[in-house]
Order: sequence, then C-alpha cells, then structure tokens
Amino acid sequence: MMPSFFIAHGAPLLAVENNEYTQFLNQLGQNLPRPKAIILFSAHWESSMQKVSEVDTYDTIYDFGGFDPALYQIKYPAQGNPQLSQEIKDLFAKNGVPFDVESKRGLDHGAWVVLRLLYPDADIPVIAMSVNPKLKPEEQYKIGKSLSALRANDVLIIASGGTVHNLRAVKWADNEIDQWALEFDDWLATHLNNWDLDSLFKYDSLAPNAEYAVPRYGNEHFIPIFYAMGAADDSQKATLLHRSFRYGNLSHSVWQFGDK
Repeated sequence: MMPSFFIAHGAPLLAVENNEYTQFLNQLGQNLPRPKAIILFSAHWESSMQKVSEVDTYDTIYDFGGFDPALYQIKYPAQGNPQLSQEIKDLFAKNGVPFDVESKRGLDHGAWVVLRLLYPDADIPVIAMSVNPKLKPEEQYKIGKSLSALRANDVLIIASGGTVHNLRAVKWADNEIDQWALEFDDWLATHLNNWDLDSLFKYDSLAPNAEYAVPRYGNEHFIPIFYAMGAADDSQKATLLHRSFRYGNLSHSVWQFGDK
C-alpha cells in the first residue's frame, strides 16, 4: 500500500537551491517505491468545486514574480493519465463528492517544485487536483478518504502546502526560528501522531498561535494536510519525516500517512 504525503513546497527558490530540504526530497523520491501515477493537491489551485485534471501534457505555470530568472526557464512536462482521471471521477461520484473536470490548466509551482525534486525526469503520470479552503476540514478529509483505495494500485497521493505559512510574517534575512511557529507546529505534531481528528478539525480555535501560523487569508496552504490524511484513513498512522524552517517561520514539513 502506497503511503500518502503532505509536503511543504516552501518558496519557489527551492527549485534552484541545494540545501537540507531539497536534498531530503531528492532522497525521498529515490527511496519510495516507484508509483504508477501521482495525484497531487496543490495549495496554489483554489476552487469552490473540486477539480480533476484531464490533461495530456502539462504546461508549467510560473505563478510568482521577482525571483531568480532561472526559475522561469524550468519546465516540468508531466503527462496526464486518462484512466486514472476516470477512476477518480468514479470514486467521487460513488462517495458523493461534487467535481468538475479541468482540461487546460498546467502545473503551478506548488505542484511542479515538489514533483521535480522528487522525480526530476517528469516521467510519472500526474493528476492535478484543486483544494477548497472554504470547506470544513471534515469535508476536505472526506475528499481524500474517497481516494484511499487508489493507494493499493501504487498511486501516490501528495498534498502540497505548508503547516506554517504566513507571508506577512516571514523574515527573508533571518533564520532564527520564531517561537510561535514552533509552538503551533509542535501542537500539530502531537495531534497528528495521535490521529486526533476532533482537535485537528478545530485547529483554528485550539492550536496555539493558529492566527499567525494559519492566517485566515491564507489557510489554503494548511488545509491540504486534511486531504492527505483522509487518503490514509484506513491506517491512521502519521510519521514526521522532515521538519525545518526558513525565513524565521516558513515551515518545511514532510508528513507521511500510512505505511510504505
């Protein structure tokens, strides 16, 4: 059974950096069983209706500005997989998840930065998926859970975002970790390890410093974790594989859900 993952995509610069986190993701891609296909929920694709990609070859979206010009030369021409798209649609229909099909949108940096670090050759089919920050966490979890059976078919499910992601609070020249970010992330780790859904679904009122770690204007980066958890509801096992911080409080966390 393939595990599911929540993977922080950090700042776009990760795509051209060589550091502790990029090295970890490179190694993770080599250590995992090779998936037949990847389903990826990206924080940078928001939609009020769940979107399922049906794309032959993805364009690369540069949804950022003011960074190293080398970033805009990167291509990640992943292929789609019509059969898997259909399986996803069938599972959504079976589980009462409303959805639309998207046939043109490329991969945003929340998707291609992570995928390129894991699988640089872009040789594994990808189905891109949107997220809806306005849904309740229980509903986001249900969407992930509806896809859990695909893990038995060597499909890798990834949710890309960030557990602590407040761009108004980042300190670009400061690598000393803010205490408020650590306190929130420690609370999260405790309740993830215990699979404490009652508390996790109420993170915004229960977690310390939630208003800073997950600002209401930017919760789209946090909520992908519920899609990834739901996809491993059958095992309900969480493992923190990596945690580091950049720019004072921007988290680089990798959570594995389920066993590999």
